[in-house]
Amino acid sequence: MAAQAEDKAAPSAPAAVSAPAAAAAPAAAAPAAATAATAAAPAAKNVAPVLNTGDTAWMLVCAALVLLMTPGLAFFYGGMVRSKNVLSTMMHSFVAMGIVGVQWAVVGYSLAFGPDLGHGLLGDFSKFMLHGLISFGKDGTPIYALFQNVPTEPGAIPEYVFAMYQAMFAIITVALISGTLAERLKFSAWCVFVLLWTTLVYDPLAHWVWMSDGWLFKMGALDFAGGTVVHLSSGISALAALLFLGKRHGFPTERMAPHNLPFTLLGVGLLWFGWFGFNAGSAIVGPNCSDAAGGLAALAFTTTTLAPAAAGLSWMIAEWIHGGKPSALGFGSGVVAGLVVITPAAGFVEPGTSIIMGLLAGVICYLGVMAKAKFKYDDSLDVLGVHALGGSTGALMTGVFATVGATGLLSGNMKQFVTQLVAVGAAGLYAFVVTLVIAFVINKTIGLRVEKEDEIIGLDETLHSEHAYN
Repeated sequence: MAAQAEDKAAPSAPAAVSAPAAAAAPAAAAPAAATAATAAAPAAKNVAPVLNTGDTAWMLVCAALVLLMTPGLAFFYGGMVRSKNVLSTMMHSFVAMGIVGVQWAVVGYSLAFGPDLGHGLLGDFSKFMLHGLISFGKDGTPIYALFQNVPTEPGAIPEYVFAMYQAMFAIITVALISGTLAERLKFSAWCVFVLLWTTLVYDPLAHWVWMSDGWLFKMGALDFAGGTVVHLSSGISALAALLFLGKRHGFPTERMAPHNLPFTLLGVGLLWFGWFGFNAGSAIVGPNCSDAAGGLAALAFTTTTLAPAAAGLSWMIAEWIHGGKPSALGFGSGVVAGLVVITPAAGFVEPGTSIIMGLLAGVICYLGVMAKAKFKYDDSLDVLGVHALGGSTGALMTGVFATVGATGLLSGNMKQFVTQLVAVGAAGLYAFVVTLVIAFVINKTIGLRVEKEDEIIGLDETLHSEHAYN
């Protein structure tokens, strides 16, 4: 994004468009590769952005696909809990859509993608309430700010579209954490947690990694669509919150089998479907890519097909060998593990490499989930084994296998792998420490956990006065 950083004062475009969102230089998805590509491009000054309707249509679809992932996650998680807690578990995902949806418009987008306050740590408040994304000419004609992925070339989308696309990422990230805390978490505590965590953890991390002024972005960290920002941060944060919440009543002696695996498999399908928007849409910024719906999106779409397919198979085979039988839950969990691992690398690796990454992901994440029995921690729905381990593994594998628009360790670029280590360590440590503080404060004020009697009866009835099955 060197060219983007240098060309922040782009001139206003004629008629119904204005200066691009490059004035704030949000860098949605492929930072270091985009840096190299745009730096190598000839400096074409004073190129007015031109609205690209094809890219705009594609990004609107991608935003809708990513939003669908959160209801998909609700089904995925809801099927894995006991029947007395299915509604309360699904509500964790759905209420995140409401809280983060509003938070993102009020302050979240500005903190994540507003101009840097200093040192690449956080955006300012200039985009508070999405201010500045629309203005009006003297004749009352609306003038929309544009987000332009490569500011030296024409072609842009309304910044409203970019802002809403990124909102969907923020929504599902915090919802992922709920899988660890299911079946004993107060709903009121969850609502407060969602607001605080998104503001204090997610927004800064998005700025670090995906803004051209972010310190990890400038260091050259590769995260195509959220290995560190989304999966590592949510998984590590789940661990921090778990330290205060404790184990479910009856764990591990009481049987706590999933009550509706068809729900869970439906969730897997919805997640995989939505993930194409998650990864392929993130090509809005990428190497040698001046349009969102181009070759890089096609590559990300391909790797997002192959990696989870391979991971589902490798998890199933590992389980078959280890446990004697393949399970539907195992294959579905493997698919999600593959999606997690390929997310940071989706536009940086070739299709064959994505298969290798998927095969490794299925086995690694399966072993990570099996560790729960050995260490006896109660991660209800395996967020640590799939998202924390999968997200960090994917980010590090990106530093090893990258060949498209960037090079990794196997191509002789040791520096990139070290940068990925720094990014994983910094993002993980920050998320863990801040989440510890958030959980401590909530636990000391309104409390994190429901009463034992409420937990035994079931949270659907005691917290929501509802029953999933009458």
